[in-house]
Amino acid sequence: MQDSFKRVLIGTIFFVLTIILAVVGYVFFGWTILEAIYMVVITIFGVGYGEVKPLETAPEKIFTILVILAGTSSALYIVGGFVQMVAEGEINRAFDAQRKRNNIANLNNHVIICGFDRIAQVMARQLAQANRSFVIIESYEEKIAIAESQGFLVQAGDPTSENILQSVGIQNAEVLATVLPDDATNVFITLTARELNPNLLILARGEAPSTEKKLRLAGANHVILPSTVSGIQMANLITRPTSTDFLSQKDQQNSLNDLLAQIDVQIDELTISNHSPLGGKTVRELEIRGKGAFIVVALRRSNGELLTHPHSSLILTIGDTLIVLGHQEELPKFARYYKLNHALHQTERRQKILN
Repeated sequence: MQDSFKRVLIGTIFFVLTIILAVVGYVFFGWTILEAIYMVVITIFGVGYGEVKPLETAPEKIFTILVILAGTSSALYIVGGFVQMVAEGEINRAFDAQRKRNNIANLNNHVIICGFDRIAQVMARQLAQANRSFVIIESYEEKIAIAESQGFLVQAGDPTSENILQSVGIQNAEVLATVLPDDATNVFITLTARELNPNLLILARGEAPSTEKKLRLAGANHVILPSTVSGIQMANLITRPTSTDFLSQKDQQNSLNDLLAQIDVQIDELTISNHSPLGGKTVRELEIRGKGAFIVVALRRSNGELLTHPHSSLILTIGDTLIVLGHQEELPKFARYYKLNHALHQTERRQKILN
């Protein structure tokens, strides 16, 4: 695009200089300024009118030939620059569209974000910082432009459409987050997404508290009520201002993580695999076999149900995920011995799960 613009600029400069020099030349031959300008215009643009004055001498004829060649060449050079600029723009748009389609087609275990309002914008920035692959579905051109300006992958279209959801690879997606401000639309998207991918983790936004039940019935694993979350946080700032302010600071969260690491403690996940002998055992039996190496903080059932502070008599089943707090060295050994799926994550992610 820069080359074509430079071409137009050079052609324009050369064209203007040609006109100026041509006018000066005809004035030199004894013509008036108006006669010279008129002669230059009809000569360069090939109008075909007769000369203002007969071209009798050889220098006049040679000069007119040079004016015709210079003026026509510079005009064609300018037109060619404009054509190149348009063609490059169309080609670049075509390449960008194809590149976007290829990027979407190559997505796997990704996140689909339906809508790109303020909540989605915060979510997209956080996912980008965590190097998670995601694609945004948005129907408004203004929001699409904002998302693309930030380098995010965007699919233009209606997120309630099955074709659009399939075009962003919902069959291979891991998570879908529908964060549109309309509850009915979020319910419809949840229903459609759950039908297209029964194993999909669906996060849904709800404006009214009464919508939570509908979203869960539609297939949402988690329902986020922004007004409720904001109200609780504001109430905590009133009732527990010091602790809330402390934990809300990123630096303090990092310090807390460092303190846990200094005493060889971490928050981790242990998933009961098909080959684990702990299937069918209770939480108490699991902690006894751990010999004090950890404590169970929470448990997520295979159906997505989250239990905080599970009772010691609770029976574990295949696919359950235990969120434990324990010693860094002992947890991997325990996981290997009892054939548990073990994955270490950051404390912040555990806090999100617990919330």
